Amino acid sequence: MEYQKYIAAKMNTIQPCGFDPESINEKDLKPLQVALTRWALRKGRAAIFADTGLGKTRMQCEWAKQVSLKAGRVLIHAPLAVAEQTVREAEKIGVKLAYSRKDTGEQIIITNYEMAEYFDPSLFAGVVLDESSILKSYDGATRTMLVERYGNTAFRLACTATPSPNDYTELGNHSEFLGIKTRAEMLAEYFVHDMDKVQDWRLKGHAEIRFWQWVASWGAMVRKPSDLGFDDTGYILPALKMMERVVEIDHTDAWKEGYLFAPEVVTLNDQRATRRATMEKRVALAKDLANTDAPCLIWCELNDEGEMLEKAIPEAIQVKGADDHETKVKNLMAFSDKTARVLITKASIAGFGMNWQHCNRMVFMGASHSFEMVYQAIRRCWRFGQKKPVEVFIIRAGTETAIMANFLRKEADAARMAEKMVENVRDILRTEISGNCKEWNDYNPAKTMTVPSWAGEEK
Repeated sequence: MEYQKYIAAKMNTIQPCGFDPESINEKDLKPLQVALTRWALRKGRAAIFADTGLGKTRMQCEWAKQVSLKAGRVLIHAPLAVAEQTVREAEKIGVKLAYSRKDTGEQIIITNYEMAEYFDPSLFAGVVLDESSILKSYDGATRTMLVERYGNTAFRLACTATPSPNDYTELGNHSEFLGIKTRAEMLAEYFVHDMDKVQDWRLKGHAEIRFWQWVASWGAMVRKPSDLGFDDTGYILPALKMMERVVEIDHTDAWKEGYLFAPEVVTLNDQRATRRATMEKRVALAKDLANTDAPCLIWCELNDEGEMLEKAIPEAIQVKGADDHETKVKNLMAFSDKTARVLITKASIAGFGMNWQHCNRMVFMGASHSFEMVYQAIRRCWRFGQKKPVEVFIIRAGTETAIMANFLRKEADAARMAEKMVENVRDILRTEISGNCKEWNDYNPAKTMTVPSWAGEEK
């Protein structure tokens, strides 16, 4: 192999493997959505990391339509109940989707992730992962299944909100699903492993710019239209008002042990014990907060909380893990259709993908260490398209102050780092989206060289 070809093989330029659509639905898609959809189609295998409410559903539906016209059938995977919402949204832009839990032969099918085994991937030219943050866990069974199952699918699209800025694993898993680099290859090339902490990887100082250039060649990170030079009109979020309601706890046991006050909650077991001890008080507070004429969304963590809330608020419906698929979908859609005013559920069930801009009040039954779970749950209502300020109430025990402080710290860190991440790719991505693809890492050899035998032979 000539040395120049050897170097070219090591380049990080991602070559497009898609196509330019002859026409695209500019009537029903906004300019930003048109540009991102065209870019993803040109790439063939791409990720759209767009913030909640920017129209990922419409983009993936139009992408699926174009791929189905050009190359063949398309399969879309979506979380629980999101599939039904997607079918409705697709109808608005003239795209026909068939929701099914088995392959019935339609050109574009949308199904839930857990039904993947009932579809033969070789029968589909394209696949879409809606809420693709499901790839986040690098050792998860679902992530491994998706990477392996669609490894030979020609066209692949992953859609989710802007990834966690300090979780490079999520980017690596998206890259692996798209067939660009494996997670291990990404880490080896751009990162240094902190040997003191098994899960911690940090970008090599000299590789930071190159890393984000590489990401921007296959992943579009957008928090608002102006990131790509478009008008932000209609995409200014209303105010978010986060308020605490503190439940006082019984200090009797602490006094018996010689303490003036009950100690701060530290462990998960302590936290759950505190929540059970204060459950009645917290449910009473939640009932008062939901006692309005407006829709209200209540997020709980314990099954007993859900049962007690359902009894305390007669007009509320609950979606719980023990419900069968049909019941979950029916009740989630009842809240979407405004036939149910109060919904009680868990963030692990409905915290991803649902669009509930009609609701601007939600209640969390306790403080949480998981910033991502709470953030995603809040974004079900606080998203582009919401017309009113969103009120978020967090009911916590007086001994959960440290947990709340930790959450607020994570919130501030995530906002700062996410903005930095978008800044890193903004200019590069604008060039990519416009179609004027710039190649990086240009190599200009000054001497004639040959590849040494130990470096390997051309295969």
